[in-house]
Amino acid sequence: MKIIWLGQAGLLFEKNGVKIMVDPYLSNSVEKYEPKNYRRVPVNEEFLSVSPDVMIFTHDHLDHYDPETAPMFFSKTDKRMTVLAPSSAWQKARIHGNGHNYVQFNRHTEWTEYGFRFTAVKAEHSDAFAIGVIIEDLFSGKKYYVTGDTLYNSEVFGDLPNDIYAVFLPINGVGNNMNIADAERFAKETGAKHVIPIHHGMFDELDASKFESEKKVLPKIWEEIKL
Repeated sequence: MKIIWLGQAGLLFEKNGVKIMVDPYLSNSVEKYEPKNYRRVPVNEEFLSVSPDVMIFTHDHLDHYDPETAPMFFSKTDKRMTVLAPSSAWQKARIHGNGHNYVQFNRHTEWTEYGFRFTAVKAEHSDAFAIGVIIEDLFSGKKYYVTGDTLYNSEVFGDLPNDIYAVFLPINGVGNNMNIADAERFAKETGAKHVIPIHHGMFDELDASKFESEKKVLPKIWEEIKL
């Protein structure tokens, strides 16, 4: 599995030609609402040319479901894209049409396609419909857990499998996200073999190297994450 960090919470998974994109934020729309939250890292427009097979939005916040980025992917008609989104983001996504399959992907919902199974799990966030997602590669059996935005909440763990291969989680500690201390505890509780701290460095100067875990893999924006 090839995995590229797109900055903030954005990820691109690719295997055997199948492309799965999660929460792409490829604009500077957040700054228009909150000037201090300007992009510290310029957009790499190469990734706007990607045509995902599956697009996942974890919730309806600007840096996850971006009203400037999302329509650029919905406007593509070269393939029928499956869009998985909880109710808050789904209501906005589906109006774009263009033949894509907009699936209301709320907690405990499963969707199987292209040799992957996607499962929506609990996230504790200010969007009541926010989810995390388990991406299971049905060929290798590996399970990748993208938490979405979440605080540490014990109820989350009841939704998780006990054999997570990699977890991708926020560490920035603002906007109803875990801070580094709680993210360290959260990562340990998941039992994941690999731990990748994300959701930092876009609107802040947070030093992710301060996140402590023997299993951590520090990502670099626009680069493949080697697990």
